[in-house]
Amino acid sequence: MAASLPLAHKNLYVRLQQSFSHSSEDVQIGTQRIPLQKKAKISKSHGNGIRTYGTTLFCKANADLSQKVNFRTRGGIPASVISGIKWPSPNDEVRFWEKDFTFGDETKLIPSDVEKDSDPVYIIHVTAEMAPVAKVGGLGDVVTGLARACLSRGHKVQIMLPFYECIPKEQIDNLLLINTYDSYHDGNWIPTKAYHGLVSDIPVIFIEPSNQFFKGEFVYGGSYNELEAYLFFSRACLEWMQVTGTQPDIIHLHEWQTGALPLLYWDMYQHLSLKKQRLILTIHNMEHYGECSIEQVNKCGLDGSTYATIDRAVDDRTIGHNPERLSLLKGAIVYSNSVVTVSPTYVQETLCSGWLASTLIRNRDKYCGILNGLDTSLWNPATDVFLPTNFDVQNAKGKKICKHYVQKGLGLSTECTLVRKALVAGEKRVPLVVCITRLVTQKGLHLIHYAIKRVEELGGQIVLLGKASDSRVERDFQALASAHNKGSNIRILLFYSEALSHMLYAAADFVLVPSIYEPCGLAQMIGMRYGAVPIVRKTGGLADTVFDMDDPSKSEKANGYVFEGIDEGSLDWVLERAFSHYKENTTAWDEIVKKVMAIDFSWNNTAGKYIELYNTIKLNSVMTASDRPA
Repeated sequence: MAASLPLAHKNLYVRLQQSFSHSSEDVQIGTQRIPLQKKAKISKSHGNGIRTYGTTLFCKANADLSQKVNFRTRGGIPASVISGIKWPSPNDEVRFWEKDFTFGDETKLIPSDVEKDSDPVYIIHVTAEMAPVAKVGGLGDVVTGLARACLSRGHKVQIMLPFYECIPKEQIDNLLLINTYDSYHDGNWIPTKAYHGLVSDIPVIFIEPSNQFFKGEFVYGGSYNELEAYLFFSRACLEWMQVTGTQPDIIHLHEWQTGALPLLYWDMYQHLSLKKQRLILTIHNMEHYGECSIEQVNKCGLDGSTYATIDRAVDDRTIGHNPERLSLLKGAIVYSNSVVTVSPTYVQETLCSGWLASTLIRNRDKYCGILNGLDTSLWNPATDVFLPTNFDVQNAKGKKICKHYVQKGLGLSTECTLVRKALVAGEKRVPLVVCITRLVTQKGLHLIHYAIKRVEELGGQIVLLGKASDSRVERDFQALASAHNKGSNIRILLFYSEALSHMLYAAADFVLVPSIYEPCGLAQMIGMRYGAVPIVRKTGGLADTVFDMDDPSKSEKANGYVFEGIDEGSLDWVLERAFSHYKENTTAWDEIVKKVMAIDFSWNNTAGKYIELYNTIKLNSVMTASDRPA
């Protein structure tokens, strides 16, 4: 398909990459049509300054030849492909990520073409987060992705979630009140409602107490005592199973917020009607311990002092203090049948460092790492409704459109030019780096700070999208934004937008993840899914998913750029290598993009490992009183 290029400047050289479908092609200048033969490694001159060399066409245009050149092009996008796109501007009244998007059912429906497992398991996830209705970080994505994958393999899955006041009810299908019951807290039985609904086609039980718990504009940070709210939630979930006669095979717990549930199960509900369940705890981040007092544990109906021992739930950091404290996460590690963290490397790191290492070593026989997966129905550039155009590994040209769209919308200088409604690649390749993250110490704030300036110095662009919970960090990055956001190469956006995150991954040439520690990480997986090559620090799940392009021992796996230090020099070295590779060879880079897009990070692979674990502990005899810590 032909695109058009005006020739307006004397002695202008325009490089047009050919993608011939026939043995010959011709170029029209004014009224002249000049035939060109496609031959390898030949140089041939024509009248009016046209010269061919191999598969590359060079046009030397004089001012009087100010008509146009029709050409087939690999480097450009013809007008017919982008005709329906309305290019955004930073001056638009409604920013391009805030417009209304039309959602189909493709991201909600459970895949039906997945082979079913022969031995179905009934699993209930108990969690504080679930994407998209109660998403704060990666936890919500993992819960939703794993649940969908297990459902698609024929298992029965439900999710139990607090009914936060901030949950957008329009994202819940078939919401229905199914039970009213009482659940204990601090000497009182609290009237509680249980609702059933579908979120992304996953059955969810929403727990809503009649007190102040889970009220507020956000998932976290309400005016109530959060720790006590999750203590209540843990018991309310078991109480719902008790009063309704629900008997799952597996109760799958996530993070410290559900840490009291194993204690409640073995020391209370296992003596009632819940006798067959096996409990799995997944730790998504070992830095959140659920530190609490004995008196707070008492409020959920347990004797908190029972757990104030080194082999149960006492917080080792407070031994000898007055008073000593408890850790809900430690208690859940001790009392669960199996403990999983979210990457094999993070297992090794947590066994070697941190105050919980001794507890994990004592429970090493039930502790393992399973790498998180990616929900490839939610994160799919071929169907993503947030993108101006879709693309896939077979036809990745749409990625160039997405890059131009984001650059235009954010007011960045553009790599391509719109010429008579066609998108024509410029001579200079400008790498676009995106960093989508929570602005917390774990994520390498000093390295992000350095990258913002260094990327521009190296001839690239960078967009940071993220929120800070610490006001000092917020002020620091606000100052950076004030200093740089008026230029043409840097954008620091101190908020989170699901729509914009999808667009940025699709636009990016690189995704930057310079974490000091990272249990698993999803950004590098999402980036690769959308053709963005990762630049990461070697830690946790980043070390398990990204392998350096220049490591000869990993040549087959090579899919990104890796550095090990936590200093600016280490990041500088890897940025220079990545940018050099990007600029040197367009064809080689396109092959790298295809390679990373083809990697399978889907939950179906990861879910298989969880299902093996479910079946293993399901077959094992249930923990008895003699098995519990003395």
